[in-house]
Amino acid sequence: MADNQYDVIVLGSGPGGYVAAIRCAQLGLKTAIVERENLGGICLNWGCIPTKAMLRSAEIKHYMDNATNYGLKVAGEIEADLEAIVKRSRGVAKQLNQGVAHLMKKNKIAVHMGEGTLTGATSLTVKGDKGEEKLSASHVIVATGARARDLPFAPADGKRIWTYRHAMTPSELPKKLLVVGSGAIGIEFASFYNDMDCEVTVVEMLDRIVPVEDVDVSTFLEKNLKKQGMTIMTGAGVEDIKADAKGVNAKIKDAKGNVAEHQFSHCIVAIGIMPNTENIGLESHAEMDRGFIQIDPYGRTKSKGLWAIGDCTPGPWLAHKASHEGVTAAEAIAQEMGNSEVHPHPLDRNAIPGCTYCHPQVASVGMTEARAKEAGFEVKVGNFPFIGNGKAIALGEAEGFIKTVFDAKTGELLGAHMVGAEVTELIQGYTVGKVLETTEAELMQTVFPHPTLSEMMHESVLDAYGRALHY
Repeated sequence: MADNQYDVIVLGSGPGGYVAAIRCAQLGLKTAIVERENLGGICLNWGCIPTKAMLRSAEIKHYMDNATNYGLKVAGEIEADLEAIVKRSRGVAKQLNQGVAHLMKKNKIAVHMGEGTLTGATSLTVKGDKGEEKLSASHVIVATGARARDLPFAPADGKRIWTYRHAMTPSELPKKLLVVGSGAIGIEFASFYNDMDCEVTVVEMLDRIVPVEDVDVSTFLEKNLKKQGMTIMTGAGVEDIKADAKGVNAKIKDAKGNVAEHQFSHCIVAIGIMPNTENIGLESHAEMDRGFIQIDPYGRTKSKGLWAIGDCTPGPWLAHKASHEGVTAAEAIAQEMGNSEVHPHPLDRNAIPGCTYCHPQVASVGMTEARAKEAGFEVKVGNFPFIGNGKAIALGEAEGFIKTVFDAKTGELLGAHMVGAEVTELIQGYTVGKVLETTEAELMQTVFPHPTLSEMMHESVLDAYGRALHY
């Protein structure tokens, strides 16, 4: 096989692309990856990981601000060193970027840095530092990801109007911040800057924040964030934004239809994403819907040999979903190329957990109570509060709850929804349960260690059947 010819070429090295490439290499396929910017993509460099580093700084500051609640005294005023926070976050991103480079080398994956463009379903050109390279393969996986969507009347300028990328490397702390959109990205940045003592206003077009979550979670979170000092406007819309050197003037229509002008120092726009699928030669090779590549449950497009995964395909647009799709596509490709040892499974979108790392945290998997009822299920619902858990009280984190939704007829776990401390770690217990097709009986018979937050998971299940022990 010639140097520029491969079994598989992966276009994009985010958490979908680099994982797909590693799995292909593990399966003995000659693999290359093409990346125009940074190995690891948005997630490692500008998304999931560095934002969590920043949120950790905010969390530590929150605990320091409330040190007296834990019997501790802090001498002097607690002050956020913005430059140091950003430096730490970028250092974490750099470490992980280097880790991906190491993984590529370890797995003997050829890395072509540059702009990749398809010239056919299984061939492409790469324009980079080495000039133009022509590559071909038996299979190509498109993993080009997505980018932040701009407000049409107020594109991000990086000075006053920010996307998540600008919000991660601010040169100054906003004094008064407008966050447009209350999905995971919007709420996480609202939480970070609120903990940094900024005055934060969140505007959400729909009737509740974090609208993909269960309504009980949305209601609890909104109440909690308001208690922390945020202004939250739901059922509201930003009609116009004008930015100048002094700040941002925003016209906001509230839920009653009243339009008023508000002044802010900065604005973060978090209203969704746009797939990176333009100008890469996809037009005649894949079926598209609003820019997203349409695929089968294994990642196949309409063209033989052309596959797609991650944020450039239909949602949910989550890093862990992209990685899982990458493994599935890699194994399906290996199977097509004659490997009888692999047995890929189609993606179950109903068993993909979602996490929001605000304070308090939010996590969920499966159907909300409302969606389960809409789907025709008769449900049993359990709910257990953090205040009923010894570990939560000992941690000083007694606000939150865990909600479980079961099919009343079969006992199938349909969904689980949590808000509170460390729920982004707890949710995987229910996710494993869903993949194992567990019922309430197995969850009730499981022994949960004491004292832990995880005991609330047990109690929530018990509560759905009228058997809660501690509340």
